[in-house]
Amino acid sequence: MNEIIETRALRDDCPLPDDARLAPLRDRVLDAARVDGAGRRPTLRGTGGGFPRRRIVLTAAATAAVAVTGIVVADLPGGTDIPADGPRLLSARASANALELAANTVEQLGATEPGPKQWVYEKSTSFQHGTPQSAEQWTRWDGTGSASLPGVPRSGDISDFDPNKLQVWYGPNQEEKWKKEGYDDRSQRQFYRFLATLPGDPDRMMRRIRQEHAIGDIEGETPAQRDWREIHVLYRSVLIPPKVQAGMFRALAKIPGARVEQGVEDPLGRKAIAVTVNYPERTANGLQGKQEIFFDPETYAYLGAREEVPPLESITTNGTKMPLPAEADSAIVVARAAWGVVDKPGARP
Repeated sequence: MNEIIETRALRDDCPLPDDARLAPLRDRVLDAARVDGAGRRPTLRGTGGGFPRRRIVLTAAATAAVAVTGIVVADLPGGTDIPADGPRLLSARASANALELAANTVEQLGATEPGPKQWVYEKSTSFQHGTPQSAEQWTRWDGTGSASLPGVPRSGDISDFDPNKLQVWYGPNQEEKWKKEGYDDRSQRQFYRFLATLPGDPDRMMRRIRQEHAIGDIEGETPAQRDWREIHVLYRSVLIPPKVQAGMFRALAKIPGARVEQGVEDPLGRKAIAVTVNYPERTANGLQGKQEIFFDPETYAYLGAREEVPPLESITTNGTKMPLPAEADSAIVVARAAWGVVDKPGARP
């Protein structure tokens, strides 16, 4: 029997401890570890004190107690890391606690809006039947330019088009034109400033987003499915004000069935946590099965997403219908490989 797993299962809904709670407990564990078998506190030769370079051995009961209180003993001098349990789906209450921890963490981030002539950079990787395809995109903050690799051919003569050459497009500032003519599209700057006006309360925030984000209504979609879709689309923005990131985590916690899964990997194989929902039946927007949004387990930065859709029996290419094998991957998978703010197209953070 694995006492650690069994004990954790008994306290699955225990709130996540904060640093103030963990600090004295951690000190007690380390203080006890410094005492040798005779009750003395050994010192390292040549120092006035210090930590003895020896392996720390805990009994099964002590190890279980450490696991329950949330203390992590890892990479100590002369010691070994506690092995991970692998993927673990948290209970509803534990998921809410984990998402609140994420919200509290991102709320502390600083935020500086880029200058109008700076560029937002994003490298993304999508997967088509398991094969990765990467692309890089630069977008000028004021909306007057964009660039991409591989390049995207413009209309007209493309006889000399080179997809491996950075393609840069400049145009007039269309922010006022978009505003006057009612375009749904916004520049990076406009969208960031819209997000900055959102209230911090998750319920009020989602109401404003539904009213003004304008991603389009889908007949038959439930409020919970709409909120999941709105949040998923919002995370495609590279820059999001910290208070809005926090509100999005709290909004995810309010979606019925949303759970946190720890100890997973994102589509690029990076360590991650995932926020998931599961749709047993096909939804109005075409999803079915497990839906996942991946985040860095320490910074809670967005890493990517995986959407499950009902398997397709065939696809049509150039007017020809082609059957797909039964095992063909029907998921829509995308990962954010890199991102940041740079001063010119072609530059990378």
